[in-house]
Amino acid sequence: MEEHHDHCPCCGEPITLLIDTSVQEQEYVEDCEVCCRPMIVRAWADAGSVSATVRAEND
Repeated sequence: MEEHHDHCPCCGEPITLLIDTSVQEQEYVEDCEVCCRPMIVRAWADAGSVSATVRAEND
């Protein structure tokens, strides 16, 4: 697991995501830790680095 820092697409607050680095590509729904609204997280793990994007569930 690796931390990834981003901002909630709904409320704009900073959030921390825990990304499972044993999965190369994944997409899942996670609730914002600040506003509790669902967001879609898309993450990629490649050679020790992690990239992720987040978007509102209804976008």
